[in-house]
Amino acid sequence: MPPAADMPKAYDPTLSERKWYAYWDEHGFFGASNDPQDKRPPYVIPMPPPNITGTLHIGHACRTTFEDVLIRYHRMRGFNALWTPGTDHAGISAQVVVERQLKAEGLTRHDLGREKFLERMWDWRRQSGDRILEQKRTLGASADWTRTKFTMDPEMSAAVREVFVRLYEEGLIYRATRLVNWDVATQTVLSDLEVLTEENVEGELYEFAYPLEDGGELVVATTRPETMLGDTGIAIHPEDARYSHLHGKFAKHPFLDRRIPIVLDAELVDIELGTGAVKLTPAHDFNDFASGKRHGLEEISIFTLDGKMNELTGEFKGLDRFVARKAVKKKLAELGLERGSKKHLMTLPKSERSGTVVEPIISTQWFMKMEPLAKPAIEAVESGATQILPEDWTKTYYHWMRNIQDWCISRQLWWGHNIPSWYCANEHCIVQREDPTKCPQCGDTQLRADNDVLDTWFSSGLWPFTTLGWPENTLDLQKFYPAADMETGYDILFFWVARMMMMGIHFMGKPPFKRVLLGGMVTDENGDKMSKVKGNVLDPLDVIQGATLEQLLEKARKAGASEGGLKYLQKTYPEGFIAYGADALRYTLLSYSPQSRRIALSVKRIEGYRNFCNKLWNASRYALGVLEGSDAVARGERPVAKLLINRWILSRLDNAITTANQGLESYRLDDSSLALYHFVWNELCDWYLELTKPLLNGGDAEAARETRAVLVHVLETVLRALHPMIPFITEEIWQRIPKQGVGEACIVASYPQPDPQLRDELAEREMTWLTAAISSARGLRAAKDIAPKVPIKLTLEGDDDARRALLKAEANAIATLCNATVQLGGPTGDVATATAEGVAVHMSLEGLIDTDKEKERVTRELAKVEKDLTLLEKKLGNESFVARAPAEVIAKDRARVAELTTARGKLQDALTKLAG
Repeated sequence: MPPAADMPKAYDPTLSERKWYAYWDEHGFFGASNDPQDKRPPYVIPMPPPNITGTLHIGHACRTTFEDVLIRYHRMRGFNALWTPGTDHAGISAQVVVERQLKAEGLTRHDLGREKFLERMWDWRRQSGDRILEQKRTLGASADWTRTKFTMDPEMSAAVREVFVRLYEEGLIYRATRLVNWDVATQTVLSDLEVLTEENVEGELYEFAYPLEDGGELVVATTRPETMLGDTGIAIHPEDARYSHLHGKFAKHPFLDRRIPIVLDAELVDIELGTGAVKLTPAHDFNDFASGKRHGLEEISIFTLDGKMNELTGEFKGLDRFVARKAVKKKLAELGLERGSKKHLMTLPKSERSGTVVEPIISTQWFMKMEPLAKPAIEAVESGATQILPEDWTKTYYHWMRNIQDWCISRQLWWGHNIPSWYCANEHCIVQREDPTKCPQCGDTQLRADNDVLDTWFSSGLWPFTTLGWPENTLDLQKFYPAADMETGYDILFFWVARMMMMGIHFMGKPPFKRVLLGGMVTDENGDKMSKVKGNVLDPLDVIQGATLEQLLEKARKAGASEGGLKYLQKTYPEGFIAYGADALRYTLLSYSPQSRRIALSVKRIEGYRNFCNKLWNASRYALGVLEGSDAVARGERPVAKLLINRWILSRLDNAITTANQGLESYRLDDSSLALYHFVWNELCDWYLELTKPLLNGGDAEAARETRAVLVHVLETVLRALHPMIPFITEEIWQRIPKQGVGEACIVASYPQPDPQLRDELAEREMTWLTAAISSARGLRAAKDIAPKVPIKLTLEGDDDARRALLKAEANAIATLCNATVQLGGPTGDVATATAEGVAVHMSLEGLIDTDKEKERVTRELAKVEKDLTLLEKKLGNESFVARAPAEVIAKDRARVAELTTARGKLQDALTKLAG
């Protein structure tokens, strides 16, 4: 590939990304080897399987980038790196998508029947199921695609069935009738983790009276009046003197033929709260259910599965639960039993999947005992066998695991892993690996299969070992279990990570990963959660490939954006997006701490990292032009450097490489990216390339040869260091560099390691003085508004012999970069002076300054300083302000007064000189 001749002035990601991704894939660079003869240490990350319903969103882009950086880094470090990709069948979500399609056709799944509906599900899965994985490729994900898994692949389903049967045989899975969370929209039970608690919802605390059998009444309060149709008890505190006469008594249900026992329950009732009497609906409230068990109360279910009142509710039968609420209140008022209401802030349980209010109901379901599984998973973290980062999450993990409840694992869906249980006419339950032909207890051959499927998280909890071929003892399992890292969002620590820990330890005897790396949530630049309605969703594909404002608005309309959301888009992205490219987006995401709970993503920052890519591109383009025709070749070896600038850049390169390695090892990817960014932009481009121009263009052939050798080494090395973060542009440039023995592609070249012999404290110290001198000279030029093309005269002073020697040795470099003539010594004549790092720079003003213009400039500046000073002095002279303002504000203002006073004096002196 020609090194520089065909490199355009600006980097175009659209020309590189598809080309290099195809090249890597075709050459098999993403693959891991399970060959027993391959002695490379394994490094494994199980890719969190995205839902087949999903498309790439910015959260996926963030997770994918972090994981890909770790995989590419370890691959370059010589590890046998495996990133196992795949997708999750997404039980509820996927079924909802296809049911919506059917609804648009005027059908329901029941119209099709289970078999035909599942055929429809599989058709849909084949059409769109791996779309998100293709989109991850656009971002540069270097996963081993040959090992792609789907949670309902035949071998995965067989593994799920084996796990279920084993746990059932061990007594850890059981079937029971309990109060569960019911989603009336999706018609399935939910686990506690799938119920989102909406806080501080404004509701109503409604009071009504129960008539007592012996006369009188007992007032209770509720936020759900309709549930009184299922009341089977009223609880009072045994020490509440107000109700001591009601011990053992009964109330009468005002609508239904039902006696309501009054029970004593110190555990449930708070004497000081409300009326001190609590209505009990054991079939529809978790606290009431527990109280009902303590007192043997009847459990009467009053709801149908779609949230309507059933046949046990008398005249209210068929009403929606929220309509029934109003009807019950109206009836109570008509009977004279209403006792008032007040506003009440409460928590509202909502389905994570459908967003509807969850209804507790009594149901027979399958459960898993969690406490025996949680104990070794807790011990694994306590012992350090598995580390959780950030460590703050460890306490949260312990709290949840130590208070864990049994997990309801059955779902009333058709799409998912069938629960391997059957029932005969005598209701004997049969659980086994193969489909039974008869009941082993009674011999009945008329068996019916369980209609329920397993919770999606049950199968995904097996991901780290079932993707490697378990229950067979495969070569993959032997080599790649346990994984090194599990990188995912903190929001699924309990949904997924904790369950993988429990399942992995139980079935494999050791934790499934050594580190859990928890990343934060990506928000918009204001810190607000991204929402389709708000219009602040950032599509990574739009950022990478570009999109006009019209395209953004059309997409937002289809997603249901509000008018406010559309206006937000018009205001925030009036010109849409240019094609920033995958590298710019990746580097932007890496600039935030991966351990932050919130990542407030700014498009301006993406633009900044697009500029960085262009800076790297143009610096490389210049460097390759300089190297062309020379014998300079990168060999991955430390070059010999005698000149200050070359010793310095090698020392700074080693500093950046050291920080990059430390950050990548400790999951501080922001530290790594920042160190390399600073090196490339501020040290390589801003200083080194400029300071080497006199050496490369001068008459010293040896100095030029040394500089070219250092330049090609530095460029090739930093490209390798940057590759895991910005893989496309680095591969594009790296392939053009003259090199020998460093690999066939940057993706599989070795990651640069720290080299203490490159560290040169003297060179770094001397470069601090040199750059201070140049910066001071440039600052003086700018302050006096002297154009860069106008030559200036500089006189340089050093505080000591070392500085003076440095200034003498580098006088030519200073002269070249400052367009100046340079001499050493003290100031003479009319000069402007700047001092930094023990180096004084005097710029002669003779012949440069237009006295009249300079007077005008200084007069304007003096007027501004005096105005600011007058305002501050007046402010500090206000006794009321001084008495009320915080001490730090007063101190800051007084410091500013001192600063302005000094500036005023200098400006007045300057005017005096100009007048003389």
